[in-house]
Amino acid sequence: MAGMRTSVVTVHGWHMSGLEMALLRRRLRAGGHAVYPFRYASQRQTPEQAARALAAFLEQVPGDLVHLVAHSLGGVVVRHLFEAAPVQRPGRIVMLGSPLAGSRVAARLARNRAGRWWLGAALDRGLLGGSPILRGRDIGMLAGSRSLGPGPLIARLPHPHDGLIAVDETQGPDVSRHLTLPVTHMGMLFDTVVAHETLHFLEAGEFLP
Repeated sequence: MAGMRTSVVTVHGWHMSGLEMALLRRRLRAGGHAVYPFRYASQRQTPEQAARALAAFLEQVPGDLVHLVAHSLGGVVVRHLFEAAPVQRPGRIVMLGSPLAGSRVAARLARNRAGRWWLGAALDRGLLGGSPILRGRDIGMLAGSRSLGPGPLIARLPHPHDGLIAVDETQGPDVSRHLTLPVTHMGMLFDTVVAHETLHFLEAGEFLP
């Protein structure tokens, strides 16, 4: 892969702006990658609509290889990307705590009108599951097992979980490598081990043993 230009595009999670991924982006840049943050309106745009915007964004990103690093709902958006715009440049995908199987916390909140309003468009083939399975890419999933967070106050979450998303919710038939680390759902964005594992997967398609 020497001589090939690589870019990394980051995709943030629900109710986020992407600013919370700034430290991770800095670490990815330190690892030698050009990094481009993609932003979307997670309450107003369905994951499918966000994916179409991501496809347009990717057209402006340089590079022979374009990797994707997605946190939480961002991983669901990436799944939709390859349904909406399947022809993309080669690259690997790292997802961080993405509820590919659907979120019990979101399902519990969606049982009443206020919760459905608050979660908004993110529910549509998103936080409740039903996003399209992504074929033909190396996908590494990093899940958290440090159970600090509001999740258990809202729904019955099986252990291990990251305070919001259970490890079993991050499983999917398209995930080629899965690693659980002792981090919380937001804490994983600031964790050095997560950054090292992300970089290693982008380069090798494997997590460090």
